[in-house]
Amino acid sequence: MKYLILFLWFPFLLFSQNTSQLDMLSSSYAKKSFPMLKELLSIPNDAFYPDDIEKNVRWCETSFAERGFTTNRIKTETAPLLLAERKLNKSKKTVLIYLQIDGQPVDSTRWFQESPYSPTLKKKNSNGDWEKLAWEKITDYEDDWRVFARSASDAKGPVAMFLTALDAAADAKIIPNYNIKVIMDFEEELGSPRLPQAVTDNAELLKADMLIIYDGPRHITNRPTLTFGARGIATITLTTYGPVVPQHSGHFGNYAPNPALRLSKLLASMKDDDSKVTIPGFYDGIQIDAQTEMILKAVPDNENQIKNRLQIAETDKVGSYYQEAIQYPSLNIRGMQSGWIDEKVRTIIPGWARAEIDVRLVLESDPERLLDLIKGHIEDQGYIIVDREPTEEERLAHSKIATFTSEISYQSFRTSFDSEVGLWLRSALKNAFGEEPIMIRMSGGSIPISPFVTTLGIPAVTVPTVNRDNNQHSPNENIRLGNYREGIKTMLAILQEKL
Repeated sequence: MKYLILFLWFPFLLFSQNTSQLDMLSSSYAKKSFPMLKELLSIPNDAFYPDDIEKNVRWCETSFAERGFTTNRIKTETAPLLLAERKLNKSKKTVLIYLQIDGQPVDSTRWFQESPYSPTLKKKNSNGDWEKLAWEKITDYEDDWRVFARSASDAKGPVAMFLTALDAAADAKIIPNYNIKVIMDFEEELGSPRLPQAVTDNAELLKADMLIIYDGPRHITNRPTLTFGARGIATITLTTYGPVVPQHSGHFGNYAPNPALRLSKLLASMKDDDSKVTIPGFYDGIQIDAQTEMILKAVPDNENQIKNRLQIAETDKVGSYYQEAIQYPSLNIRGMQSGWIDEKVRTIIPGWARAEIDVRLVLESDPERLLDLIKGHIEDQGYIIVDREPTEEERLAHSKIATFTSEISYQSFRTSFDSEVGLWLRSALKNAFGEEPIMIRMSGGSIPISPFVTTLGIPAVTVPTVNRDNNQHSPNENIRLGNYREGIKTMLAILQEKL
């Protein structure tokens, strides 16, 4: 009987030893890597500044070369893509890994520290406010402490995690049984405009069996998560016009049309009071069948928790719950401008009003068709559409003119849970954390992966690691140090998992 008990417990013992080793390695190497994390986060990475991007490219070239990778710049019209590759002689499989290096632009006046590029260690005090700590204290960190810096979570934090996991694996003699290619993107926050052509032109160089993406936040519960798709994105710039230059609102109020009012009415006409798009055909092709419903409802979302975190009393009604809502294309006003506000406010009728719009895409929707539907709706409201600023003749001939320009950045992608890459990653995370990862059908955000999926013909899965409340794309972006450590553990587990 004792032999039977030992036999039954043997897999558990192996699992416990594996988990314990990964815990010790990730904890030890997280502390060793903090100087590297600080160095990486200190390099400005706004893609609008090529000289800064070049510094990031060189840093990545050096860092991967030190870890036995060969590197190759894939030239584009602007910033290059960087490919790092490490081959094993007998490996039949190749895994392509996507890393994002650039970050969102910054408004330093809204950061509560010296600079967004000066990584700052903080913890919450008894009042719930973030309190600065001396950087040297990071070696004795607590999981809930955070590092605040641009790209701490989106997505240089995961870059540092991956490099650290490579170091820990090498010292622990953990040798992946697959070849590794790493593609680094330095224009992701610009929509990766050169990526699709670069993938097409270098399909043989990028050839792989599967793609994993180290980007994005875990589920709100902060449990291990896998995401099997993402919405794509297209953008629109829409401008309406009033007088050729701003006019005195006393002299010309009630006389000169106000472009801000016209733009507001035009935008309002695109959605109903439940925020559903009213343009006929916008949601065509999307169906949530019973099987999809089961997948979506298996995600352990707490709707009240989500609303409390966002501090909103009610949600839009495109879907009846969060996971359902992000299965549909969206039409979002991401910014508006007209005239002046705050301390610069003036009593004028503005000369123009502009809205920046993003359209999140799903596989079932053709991006060109959605943009044409939006454009047609604007024309149906009586507007003449041009793709530039209107001429004097056009202004005098037409009462309603709008400038409409658009760009499709990339399409959505979606991978089956039961794909080879899905089953492999699921096993790796279960072995590392002792529980099944949360499986998400599709994230609401967008990452430029569809060119790899469509051109290379490979499945893709995202492995998110950072805390969801990280303020990505906003001032005071941060990464929770417990997530940083567990991110290293996650990537170590994937390096160790046999393929």
